[in-house]
Amino acid sequence: MTSRDGRSIPELASDAIGQLGKLIGNEFDLARAELSEKASQAGRAIGLIGGGAVILMPALVLLLFAAASALIRAGLSDPIAYLLTGGVALAIALILISIGIRRLSADALKPKVTLQQVEQDKLAAREIVR
Repeated sequence: MTSRDGRSIPELASDAIGQLGKLIGNEFDLARAELSEKASQAGRAIGLIGGGAVILMPALVLLLFAAASALIRAGLSDPIAYLLTGGVALAIALILISIGIRRLSADALKPKVTLQQVEQDKLAAREIVR
């Protein structure tokens, strides 16, 4: 049995399977490239967070002492002034840490382009099989 272009059905099926194999290989290459890019993005984010933390520590200590000193001059007792400045610093630190963690979440690092492409390929393969 032959098709309109003169090729037999087994030849057409063989070509379709070969093209499907190439398509799957291309999808793996795309996924590998995208995951590599996401890993690089995560590495840069971690580096920025770490670098910022190292530089922030001495500056933060000085600013907290200055704030506590200002509160003491304003009439608060030493322990209350230090507790207040420490509490504000803790709140800010927790906010920054949560933002950094959110940027490293699985959803942010998911290979979205590859997943969309695989879904499109799946739909195209279904159309070919019909």
